[in-house]
Amino acid sequence: MKFSAAAVTLLGLGLILVNLTGFCYGALQVGFYKGKCLTADVETIVAGVVRTRFVTDQTIVAALLRLQFHDCFVKGCDASILLDGTSSEKTAPPNLSVRGYDIIDQAKAAVEKICPGVVSCADIIAIATRDAVSLSGGLKYSVQTGRRDGLISLASNVNLPSPSISVSQSVAAFAQKRLSPTDMVLLLGGHTVGITHCSFIKNRLYNFNNTGKPDPTMDTSLAKALRLRCPQNSNTDNTINLDQNTASSLTVDNSYYKQLLLKKGILQIDQALTLDPSTNATVVSFASGSKFPVQFGNAMVKLGAIEVITDPADRQGEIRRSCRATNKVSI
Repeated sequence: MKFSAAAVTLLGLGLILVNLTGFCYGALQVGFYKGKCLTADVETIVAGVVRTRFVTDQTIVAALLRLQFHDCFVKGCDASILLDGTSSEKTAPPNLSVRGYDIIDQAKAAVEKICPGVVSCADIIAIATRDAVSLSGGLKYSVQTGRRDGLISLASNVNLPSPSISVSQSVAAFAQKRLSPTDMVLLLGGHTVGITHCSFIKNRLYNFNNTGKPDPTMDTSLAKALRLRCPQNSNTDNTINLDQNTASSLTVDNSYYKQLLLKKGILQIDQALTLDPSTNATVVSFASGSKFPVQFGNAMVKLGAIEVITDPADRQGEIRRSCRATNKVSI
């Protein structure tokens, strides 16, 4: 697969992003809060909250990855998804099953006790997600901070890529956020710890493209097993692991890509990555090599830099006292 000059530059920064503090992506910076809270380290406080939850609930990893993605893809990484309200982003159909709000609240409360009015909710999302990835076997990439929280959260702004989208459509959607096709394949690799529901894949199991037959690109034994899990006329919407390797379905690793090569991708967009010439080689590379951990961290850093608010003079941003409401008015 050919990369643009920008993509090659980003991939080449892998070890720098992971190992150096003080590295900047735009106005964001690794170690932004160092020295700003005199009695404690912000990232250590957030890490403790995430670790406590992870001990009893490892599914929090997938929840936080999804939370950060859904926040950043709508008007940038400004924690707008956290705001409560009758027409806020939380109320949009794609966000009704988003989880993890409570752990962000807990981390924010812990930080505010020691360092009030300094740390943004948007930065807590990024830090908490990184820590969850690390706890579940992924690389502890250096997270960048310095974001401010947004003031607007509207359900009408939520326009997220569908799981049945084509690869070319997905590439276009990610490109609008200045993310490369490789970034897209990497971020979809977060599905190595995710789940979906039967309602999202029944068309692949029973009536793919209105043929009345299952999707021929799915492994036949998997299709049979999933039809048992997802009966055609059942009202129960069961869950399914997106990584069908049960030994690593809660681990951030490259197993997801290996499953795709076995025709065991669950969502249509997942399996399509192996079928499209523009992404097949990337999938094969991540499935067979050791590049995934570093490059996944790089992609998460790049995701976290989408349309951020960093200037204290920018009236579109603030440091919220509560992650669920703006300081002046509730949204």
